[in-house]
Amino acid sequence: MSDERVAVIGAGPSGIAACRVLDERDIPFDCFEKGSDVGGLWRYENDNGLASAYRSLHVNTSRETARYASRPMPDDYPDFPHHTQMLAYLEDHVEHFGLRDRIRFRTEVTAVEPVDDTWEVRWQEPNGEAQCARYTAVLVASGHHWDPRRLEPPLPGTYTGRELHSHQYRTAESFANENVLVVGIGDSAMDIACDTSQVSKMTFLTARRGAWIVPKYLGSTPLDQVAVRLQSRLPIAREVAGGALFNLGSSVFARRIARIQGRPHDHGLPQPDHRFGAGILTGSSDIFTRVGVGRVTPKPWITRLDGEQVRFEDGSAEHIDAIVYCTGYKITLPFLAAQIVDPVSGTVPLYRRVVHPDHPGLYFIGLIDVAGPLNPLSELQAEWVADLLEREVELPSRTQMQQLIAKEDRRRRQRFGGAGRHAIHVDYVPYLHVLQRERKRRRVKRGIPTGRRSSEIRVAAKVSRPL
Repeated sequence: MSDERVAVIGAGPSGIAACRVLDERDIPFDCFEKGSDVGGLWRYENDNGLASAYRSLHVNTSRETARYASRPMPDDYPDFPHHTQMLAYLEDHVEHFGLRDRIRFRTEVTAVEPVDDTWEVRWQEPNGEAQCARYTAVLVASGHHWDPRRLEPPLPGTYTGRELHSHQYRTAESFANENVLVVGIGDSAMDIACDTSQVSKMTFLTARRGAWIVPKYLGSTPLDQVAVRLQSRLPIAREVAGGALFNLGSSVFARRIARIQGRPHDHGLPQPDHRFGAGILTGSSDIFTRVGVGRVTPKPWITRLDGEQVRFEDGSAEHIDAIVYCTGYKITLPFLAAQIVDPVSGTVPLYRRVVHPDHPGLYFIGLIDVAGPLNPLSELQAEWVADLLEREVELPSRTQMQQLIAKEDRRRRQRFGGAGRHAIHVDYVPYLHVLQRERKRRRVKRGIPTGRRSSEIRVAAKVSRPL
């Protein structure tokens, strides 16, 4: 048993993964969850007030890749489970590993501060009583899809119709027989545009920048499984002009997908200003069909809001009853002081997206925007943190960690430009390999018992196996 005592903040998918790993290692921990049950963003209308699931939401990665390495999803689940099925899987995960009694529900963490080589965690009990305790380590697993990001700079003019962020979107029914404008080009924008187009008078779709849109399947195989297989067999990445990272399999994907469904600009959507694979991909098998049957109308970018009229760059104007902004989220962690998380930039400088180099004992689980499934990566992050807590692996020096953070940040900016979700972006297979290498870095002990490496072995085997 470790002499560490750990606080885990959040009982969503990443927090659950951390709890399972700590419990397996006999590392004492307390898990704090603001809501009354587990599941995080997958709990529809979660009473923690932070979840953003809409009724039609499905997992955007397939069942085989979205599972934890430690437990499969049920065989009778579809390839892309509904949010209710993902929640049931998470609940079953908690019950199977006996974690429920380890979680303090309806308990909100209000502050986390370093004190004398420990971390003081303050929280509010369900009855409103304030409490605090000290921990040797804190694992922040509270997610980052809850504080909506608005357009910056804001659109010129004044709009008098209904406005909401995708975080507030639940069902399409309230948009029946209305003209709806969806702003954005990510997965949520595609889902909401397709969803509202079933009942709206017309759904319009606009974005400031284009993106490559990929289908859910390549042939009869979920696309993410094909991508994992290809990336695991090819050299991970190479540097191209401008310093951007470009996966060697991207050109193969681009040609095959273009043959299957065409390019976004063939369907009237904005033409991407970057090559396939050099930016974040958007997944949708339905958007081009909805455009093709005349239920979604692509529009150029907005020039001005004028009452309930929205004017576009091509000189056209449309009467719009409601605007849904699918513009992502800010990274907001209100229980951490500004010197740890800069509230202006919203970025967290982390070594390998987990370790804060300036604050020993502070770790982040799941604070990534991944081109692929989150669950197995959160689980592997937790395994690495447990290795560090048990002193079975070591970190580089503070200076070395800061240098690597700066280098990775430069590469992301060269690849994507700006910050936002791109500041925490990782590519699934390359990042998985990075975490596995970190688990082997300068081991203090010779080898690790098989049980403690089980998740790493299962993940690696699953990634490499033929499909």
